[in-house]
Amino acid sequence: MPNSPSMPIYSRPADAALVIRPVTPAIGAEIHGVQLSGDLPADTMISIRNALLRHRVVFFRGQGHLDEAGHQAFARLLGPLVAHPTLPLVAGTEAVLELDSENGRARQWHTDVTYSEALPQFSILRSVVMPPVGGDTVWANTVAAYATLPPPLRDLADQLWALHSNGYDYAHPNATAQEVHYRETVFKSTIYETEHPVVQVHPLTGERAIILGFFARKLLGVSSADSAHLFAMLQDHVTRLENTVRWRWSVGDVAIWDNRATQHKAIDDYGEERRIVRRVTIAGPVSVGIDGRHGKRRKSEAHAAAAA
Repeated sequence: MPNSPSMPIYSRPADAALVIRPVTPAIGAEIHGVQLSGDLPADTMISIRNALLRHRVVFFRGQGHLDEAGHQAFARLLGPLVAHPTLPLVAGTEAVLELDSENGRARQWHTDVTYSEALPQFSILRSVVMPPVGGDTVWANTVAAYATLPPPLRDLADQLWALHSNGYDYAHPNATAQEVHYRETVFKSTIYETEHPVVQVHPLTGERAIILGFFARKLLGVSSADSAHLFAMLQDHVTRLENTVRWRWSVGDVAIWDNRATQHKAIDDYGEERRIVRRVTIAGPVSVGIDGRHGKRRKSEAHAAAAA
């Protein structure tokens, strides 16, 4: 269930063995009393799913027993798996994506794979290798961000559309040559460009959320200068500190987030230490705006970068 002012701080899970503790009032909860697997009972999954929809991101400590097969088996309880459109999967898996800091660091705020018409519904991330200090991940609640916009700005956001693409110019000052090469030759091996409404209707709760992040390249129908100003205003509103939760990882932790209601980024503060996480994503429907129009890919502009 979504957050609302009338809801109690602590939820009452269908599975009485679970303990759900909010991390902040706006977003995030820890769930205790469960070992994740592909054969969890229905009551447990109902409790996890409800907590996820309510708190936007949920965290589980001590899940080091999970391997790739177990990770996928648990993920299937939340819905059909979907592979990343350009990045290679872990060998022998259907949908496990390894995110190795040597190939790239998710330093900027984003919602996963918004350059697709049907961006993922949920993401399930488990930590495999963590630096001794640093490497936290931060999430922001995009539903709360929309709800707290002043009415005139909300009316404006309701009308906006954005072009999302994986074909951005990645020129971060801390990026290594290996990271830049990987992004140019693998991540951008096929360029996707998709138009989405900035305010989307959540497919499960019916709530409205701001869908932007750094894959949004331009707001449509306005000048480049106005686009930059409007994007900065809305993006800053999404990521204000009181709208976020920060998670300090331990190896074996699992985080699940509602991709249609959040943005996130990994904090790049761990120097040359290694950081490896593995992610499975759950398929979602095509985006839809408050007027019922759906997101659409610019198919004529999609191309294989390697062949360009």
